[in-house]
Amino acid sequence: MEELLSQLIVLMRRTVFPEYLGQDDRALDLMSIRGIVRKIAGDKRADAFIERIPYISKLLHTDVEAIADNDPAVTDRTEVVLCYPGIRVMLHYRTAHELLELEVPVAPRLLTEMAHSATGIDIHPGAQIGEYFAIDHGTGVVIGATTVIGNHVMLYQGVTLGAKNIRYDHDGRPVDEPRHPILEDNVTVYANTTILGRVVIGHDTVVGGNVWLTHSVPPRSRILQTRAIEQPLFADGAGI
Repeated sequence: MEELLSQLIVLMRRTVFPEYLGQDDRALDLMSIRGIVRKIAGDKRADAFIERIPYISKLLHTDVEAIADNDPAVTDRTEVVLCYPGIRVMLHYRTAHELLELEVPVAPRLLTEMAHSATGIDIHPGAQIGEYFAIDHGTGVVIGATTVIGNHVMLYQGVTLGAKNIRYDHDGRPVDEPRHPILEDNVTVYANTTILGRVVIGHDTVVGGNVWLTHSVPPRSRILQTRAIEQPLFADGAGI
């Protein structure tokens, strides 16, 4: 199945970004995409997935714009499409998420794990992510299965959106329930910050780097780490 999914991503990339990658025959690519999804999930789901491709394309183009608008190092949008791990992982995620919505088994998780291996960014296909989503650098980002992310959200490397705890049923099995954060529109989270639990980060909030956050914060908040404690220079071989 991994070989089929690798072919699917190549075709999706070419279909979604023809202005950057060129396209020999879009109709043929769509037919090939349908054939791959049909092998994985059957005719009905394959037809439904093809209908979702324009929506996937729209979202991915907003992601390209978000990265280009937030990173002064970007010289050209082609650079974003070809080079940035944030777009690579989002192509996998947005494809996987639509397959998951169609109740396709296994393949969605395989797609995001393939991207995880390639980029170091771990996004569960069940997460809900809005338009104009940007990940800068990206290595070490973790986004859990029930995370909800609004529009115009930016994450830096090492950010974790995880669960604070897991509830178990009477048979000792973990309960799959909402347990990851909700980030409203226009939220920025800086490097190596961890946000855990079903907390709400209000719109237009900035969360600084190296913050450990397990409670909700209102809109337009500024959450910063505690200042470093300065001490005199070590003496007599003393350490920390």
